[in-house]
Amino acid sequence: MRRRSLAALCAAALTQPLTGRAQESARTLRLGWLRPNRDVPDDFQSSGIPAALEARGWVRGRNLVIESRFANGQVERLPELARELVQARCDLLLAVGAQAVQAARAASASLPVVMFGNFDPVARGLISSLARPGGQITGTLIAPDGTLAAKKLELLLEAVPGIQRLGFLAPDDPVVQAQINELRSLPRAGSLEIVVATVSGGRYGTAFAQLAARRVQALFVGAHTFFMTDRRQIIAMANERRLPSIWEWAEQVRDGGLMAYGTSLSWLYARVADQIDRIARGASPADTPVERPTRFELAVNRRTARTIGLSLPTAFLLRADEVVE
Repeated sequence: MRRRSLAALCAAALTQPLTGRAQESARTLRLGWLRPNRDVPDDFQSSGIPAALEARGWVRGRNLVIESRFANGQVERLPELARELVQARCDLLLAVGAQAVQAARAASASLPVVMFGNFDPVARGLISSLARPGGQITGTLIAPDGTLAAKKLELLLEAVPGIQRLGFLAPDDPVVQAQINELRSLPRAGSLEIVVATVSGGRYGTAFAQLAARRVQALFVGAHTFFMTDRRQIIAMANERRLPSIWEWAEQVRDGGLMAYGTSLSWLYARVADQIDRIARGASPADTPVERPTRFELAVNRRTARTIGLSLPTAFLLRADEVVE
């Protein structure tokens, strides 16, 4: 069941060719793509961003070459991979996550960088301000302020009242600490025990065993590209243990996660493609404002709720923008 279809139509329209932009460029753009996660066949970014670029006139095999580097979960490799992309004479870099952005900046003091992720680039010293980044970096953020963690926790507590111990699945990446801090700052979390289990080297079984030992009653899946890549494995393990889970993307709910709150991936990919397009055509990252979403949607999977034996409140279901039956 799909509600608010107008929002979906608007999101689709963002990825359509824009007048004048879809004209073929006279030169070839070499885009370096730096990512901390693994390369997997069903990764949304790997198809979504190139499709959005094609809608703006940048077509692989015609005027676009994409050099991709994956750290395969080892964020310590990002500086080395960033240097490889600089040596490959890329025209600009697309860096996913704070660690990748830092590595890209360290690899070259002048190469333009488009960032994409869930972190505060001003607090991390990557840019001067969101409105005027002031250097070689601009990009698109997943949340307008903070990380959306507090809002997601509010929704989870509304859907599953009475939670006393919450499991937080964290990647082996220090940037996720901002989400944990935001959760703990929520007034309603004062009486809530938050159990953090960090996934190292892809050992999800170990992390879930830690959560089971602490008898957590629900699962907050940290917002991170690792967990988008490995979503099917996490979903299966959470549902097997009958843990209500909250995610970041509707796509994760369609794959079996219980619920998610966030913006639209198609909107984000369109914004990333717009910024790459502007910079490739001569705009300066220093004067290109960082994009932030303004609309967010709640997705709920009723089939998963039934599978784990959870009865969701009717009022909560009525608030959902998308319900998977």
